[in-house]
Amino acid sequence: QVQLVESGGGSVQAGGSLRLSCAASGNTASFYCMAWFRQAPGKEREGVASIEVWRYRSTRYADSVKGRFTISQDTATNTLVLQMNNLKPEDTAMYFCAAKYSGSCPTLGVEYNFWGQGTQVTVSS
Repeated sequence: QVQLVESGGGSVQAGGSLRLSCAASGNTASFYCMAWFRQAPGKEREGVASIEVWRYRSTRYADSVKGRFTISQDTATNTLVLQMNNLKPEDTAMYFCAAKYSGSCPTLGVEYNFWGQGTQVTVSS
């Protein structure tokens, strides 16, 4: 049984930083890609960043977060990390961790097999 559990969300002022973590357990050895998505009330779910964890660790970022966010995987702790710097009010959303087995790292959430419950990020101006 795969489980993804997010943590690290909170409330910060614009320009601040947060570090989100996603603890993965269960049959995680076959993960090909892991990603962070976010969704604000009344908005569509948005792909934030992804990382190919099976071999190459290539990364992709949404234009809105490029240069500010960094996605990585800590293999020692089996944890997906999203370092968020220079946060903006428009970053306010529920952030979700996702993973998939098949060989691609898409930006569409429907392509992912597993999801965490989310962690709230609130950025005030």
